[in-house]
Parts: sequence; C-alpha cells; structure tokens
Amino acid sequence: QVQLVESGGGLVQTGGSLRLSCSASGRTFSNYAMTWLRQAPGKEREFVARISRSGGTTYVADSVKGRFTISRDNAKNTVYLQMNSLKPEDTAVYYCAASAQYVTREYDYWGQGTQVTVSS
Repeated sequence: QVQLVESGGGLVQTGGSLRLSCSASGRTFSNYAMTWLRQAPGKEREFVARISRSGGTTYVADSVKGRFTISRDNAKNTVYLQMNSLKPEDTAVYYCAASAQYVTREYDYWGQGTQVTVSS
C-alpha cells in the first residue's frame, strides 16, 4: 500500500502561483511513476502532468505547458506541481496518483485531493 497526501492548495488570484506537494508513505516511492490530475466542477477528471520513477522523464498536458512543472524528490518521498500564471480555468481539485507503469491510464493509488481556486 502507498498512502498519498496532497497539500498546498488554496485561493489565488489570476496570474499567481502555487506549489502543490504530494507526500507518500508505505511502499517504495521510487518504484512508482507519479501523476497529477485535476477535476473541475461538472467536468471529467483530466490529466495534468506525469513524472517517471527517477524523475528523468516528464510529460505535461498542453493546457498547462509552459506554466506548470512537475518534479519529485525521492529522498523525501514527495512529488511537486509548481503552478505559475494561474488562470480561472485551472480551478479544480488536484489529485496525485501513483502507477507502476509510466505509460498508463490506470493508477494504483490516489490521494484525497487538494482544492485550487483561481479568482478572476
């Protein structure tokens, strides 16, 4: 089992920044690729960014490319999502998820989510 706990969400104005953290406990964190997803009210959950086990490979959705950066610190069992130039359409609950495979649409573990609200 891997337990994931997100933090760092909150209310920010358009153009502002937030850094989300996802702390893991349980099984070896470095065995898992980590993904950030988000779900806005009334919308389906969508992919935001993914990072490989070592952190050497990342992939970011076009909608956030150039604004969001994913990173991880395996020594701290934590994955981060740095969000800059935030827009109202970034408002959502943000989730981190762990997967054994890098290329996948299936996740082995989920966090509980953290709310990000961007005011216009």
